[in-house]
Amino acid sequence: MHSVGKRSWLVAALLLATTGISAQQALTAEQLIAKMREAAGIVPGSNTVDTIKAGDPQTVVTGVATTATPTMDVLRKAVAAHDNLVITHEPTFYNHQDQDTLVKNDPVYQEKLKYIQDHKLVVFRWHDGAHAHQPDFIMEGWKQKAGWATAQRNPHEPMLYTTAPTTVRALADSLRSKTGAKVVRVIGDPNLKVTKIAYAPGAPGPAPQIAALERDDVEVLVGGEIPEWETIAYAWDAQQQGRHKALILMGHYTSEEPGMDNFASWLRKTMPGLRVDFIPAGEPYWLAH
Repeated sequence: MHSVGKRSWLVAALLLATTGISAQQALTAEQLIAKMREAAGIVPGSNTVDTIKAGDPQTVVTGVATTATPTMDVLRKAVAAHDNLVITHEPTFYNHQDQDTLVKNDPVYQEKLKYIQDHKLVVFRWHDGAHAHQPDFIMEGWKQKAGWATAQRNPHEPMLYTTAPTTVRALADSLRSKTGAKVVRVIGDPNLKVTKIAYAPGAPGPAPQIAALERDDVEVLVGGEIPEWETIAYAWDAQQQGRHKALILMGHYTSEEPGMDNFASWLRKTMPGLRVDFIPAGEPYWLAH
């Protein structure tokens, strides 16, 4: 028996004796990720960011934690829950490609990596695959969280929704309440009556955001984030020109985190017997008064 295979078998036997996890359920991180991709119908491209960012791929999985971003608190909660595979939607090390050359000598990076290594965690990013899955895990999660499940306008354009007439202020307040967000930024007339909504989570950039706001069938765009001199400036000018447009920014993590909760539910159904915990990262902001 090869040394890696022997090690995996011994860990599986230990799991069986101490946690009740069967040998059939005992998978290495690498094996579980492969089965997950197969079940989701995802074939990773050569340039995908969906790779293991830290940890040993041969680690036998005791539990999975899904999250929007693996903050230190998320990692600590995963350890407390005995979840040693952390599946994150966003980067672990502060840039899209998780290139450690940008932060290699930085003490914050080093402490985070050491924590992962000391607790034998494996961190895998699930970004491209989460969006490529049909239906998109992130879009579906938001639809459920926002209560828009019955409001989708066009199955071929899942970003577009209609709602009963409401104001921009009421819509923003409703989304803040449903997501628990502390900080929601709104550009536009708060009393503007709207029924046509577009949802563009995360940080897709100004081109798709402005393209959405240009549409006659979009009155308000609900998004994640954008530099202030891009789509925010566009929406600001549109408001000052008296156009029927508004922009609601929920924050990057808030706008996508429900998607990783949705993914956790899917993973539980797909791999019965595997413990899967959704650990919300929350948002980094607080309001000064």
